[in-house]
Amino acid sequence: MSSSKQNSNRHNSEVAQHDPFAALRFRDYRLFTIGRVLLFVGSEMQNVAIGWELYERTSSALVLGGVGLAQVLPMIALTLIAGDVADRRDRKLTMLLSVILLALCSLALAVLSYTHGAVFLIYACLVFTGIARAFLKPAGDALMWQLIPVSAFTNAATWNSSSFQLAAVIGPALGGFGIALFKSATGVYVVAGVAALLCFVLTLAITEKKGIRASEPISLKALAGGAEFVWQNQLILAAITLDMFAVLLGGAIALLPIFAKDILHVGPVELGYLQGANSIGALTMAITLAYLPPLRKAGPALLWSVGGFGVVTIIFGLSRSFWLSMLMLTLSGALDSISVVIRHTLVQIRTPDHLRGRVAAINNVFISASNELGGFESGLTAALFGPVISVVGGGVGTILVVIATAMIWPGIRKLGALQEYK
Repeated sequence: MSSSKQNSNRHNSEVAQHDPFAALRFRDYRLFTIGRVLLFVGSEMQNVAIGWELYERTSSALVLGGVGLAQVLPMIALTLIAGDVADRRDRKLTMLLSVILLALCSLALAVLSYTHGAVFLIYACLVFTGIARAFLKPAGDALMWQLIPVSAFTNAATWNSSSFQLAAVIGPALGGFGIALFKSATGVYVVAGVAALLCFVLTLAITEKKGIRASEPISLKALAGGAEFVWQNQLILAAITLDMFAVLLGGAIALLPIFAKDILHVGPVELGYLQGANSIGALTMAITLAYLPPLRKAGPALLWSVGGFGVVTIIFGLSRSFWLSMLMLTLSGALDSISVVIRHTLVQIRTPDHLRGRVAAINNVFISASNELGGFESGLTAALFGPVISVVGGGVGTILVVIATAMIWPGIRKLGALQEYK
């Protein structure tokens, strides 16, 4: 039989055997995912409330950008320590402590909102939120992959994206409605705190599987083990670098309160719709990918999706129509979802269990932290040059990063089916 026929038969077999709900058939993974959805919903509601309240009180783009900076600095500072803790200590316990801290921060924000507390105290709460997320992300990611077999990794990466985007669709809309309903951000913070407590209960019910823990003595080399692993795996480095700069330069989410109020001339409910539009597109694409067989040409798909993300970001920046802006944000989410699934699958298939926490921590800085740094970058450039130039320039920068990545790491252009990359 010819090679092409063998490949065709194997592809047809994959389509026939593909189970779109493979990861969700495991109880502990379901509990973990439901808990994270609730936590993410509360977090997204809180993000809308913070952005709206601070801009209402200060009318400053720089203050909005500072929201991201206050959360990302502790995440960066604690990256190596948080990753090492996730690989040496009880990952479930680390998650539980982190979630409790997030709940306390949300309730503290509610008190500050109700009493019109000083802005610097709000930033203090955001710093502690960043500390909690610094430990939650690597511990949670490392624990999650212990709850399912390797054969379900690609499917789990897709549902991870789907669950996050589901929360990101519901959260901003509920945040906007909450502000309008309560006439302030206070009630939204309370709801976010309750959501975190529910996540705590569901996580507590998980039966943690004993994974391989790091056994080498604590040292700078051991702490930096995740960074060393990523550096030695150039395709992983290329994928997360591409995603990082795309989010850093191309993200417009931090400036949505400005676009809603000053450019599109809409209120808090429409702001919630705008912040949810990105995730509507991402959720739709993630569910589509769950039902489709694994991508056969993951590398080209990654490059084209990030390039398209840059193009729709430019159009959003130039738009003066609420509905066109909604459409562009929806498309940006769909394109971003493709790159997220590819990156998560690539990283997890290649990472040994005793390094998962440290690699997740590095990935957190590259990707999750880039959201916060991107918010600061957007706020700073918007304060200097205006929001339109900030967003359009970021979209152009994203396209240039795609071209640079394809040239620096040509292997990414040839990356095929991820399940064959082992």
